[in-house]
Amino acid sequence: MAEPVILVLDTDPSPRLGRLTGRARIRYADERTLAAQLPDADVLLVWDFTSDAVRRAWPGEGPRPRWVHTASAGVDRLLCPELAASPTVVTNARGVFELPVAEYVAGLVLAFAKDLPGTLESQRQRRWHHRETRQLAGSRAVVVGAGPIGREIMRLLHGLGVRVALVGRTARRSIHGVEDLDRLAAGADWVICAAPLTDATRGMFDTRFFGLLQPFARFVNVGRGPLVVEEDLAGALRRRWIAGAALDVFQEEPLGPGSPLWDVPGLVVSPHMSGDTAGWRDRLGEQFVSMYEQWAVGEALPNVVDIRRGYVPSRDVSV
Repeated sequence: MAEPVILVLDTDPSPRLGRLTGRARIRYADERTLAAQLPDADVLLVWDFTSDAVRRAWPGEGPRPRWVHTASAGVDRLLCPELAASPTVVTNARGVFELPVAEYVAGLVLAFAKDLPGTLESQRQRRWHHRETRQLAGSRAVVVGAGPIGREIMRLLHGLGVRVALVGRTARRSIHGVEDLDRLAAGADWVICAAPLTDATRGMFDTRFFGLLQPFARFVNVGRGPLVVEEDLAGALRRRWIAGAALDVFQEEPLGPGSPLWDVPGLVVSPHMSGDTAGWRDRLGEQFVSMYEQWAVGEALPNVVDIRRGYVPSRDVSV
């Protein structure tokens, strides 16, 4: 029996798949060659998870991979009607990024509360500027997105004494439904977005939403860039409707040097790095190899994406 073909939509550095030597034939593609190679592949590993090539190249009819795995939490860059209509199983990298992203959010919240940006700017100016900062314990946060990243953010913020409300697609157990978001956000010190990008969530953070927040509130997005109407957030910051914001994801990436977002007062810009801690690529490769070993012997795969929803459904949890 021929070894299964794993096609890697590659980017530098390539994944370490040495453990699969002798158990699979590994081929590599880029955006130009992907379409021609897809019909011969049993498995597609989307290692270049910033690419939209899968949407453009996925065949409407005929042979196609039986399994697609993306080395990312979000799957919006690869889902398309042709893939949704096929029997292909899609999985994501759930389990790799949760803690790093949550630590990044906790760091931002602490930096905002203690005005670390102001301290660094005063040091740059050689100015002794004594002032009061905020106590984090007892403040209120709303985390939008009840998946594993959102729940890990909630756990870490709880550990810092923050009172956290978790908002998901629908209300269940101790998770609020989206219908409660406006009410909760209106009294929050921190609004953290960790939601997936779907038709229902695209552009959900806009002028109307930012107008609900208190002047002392701060907004953080570690979900997907198109969840936020960036011009509306910039306007809210310039008008001082809110005290500050941080974006780690953007509508267009990389953010060009001419983008006005670099100069928005009170906005922290980071280059989609919240989940990228030392060794993260190795962890992604190890995860895929482990999942391939399950797939090769017919075991059920973890992290299966619900194509209709656009994410991996979460089990109800107590929070």
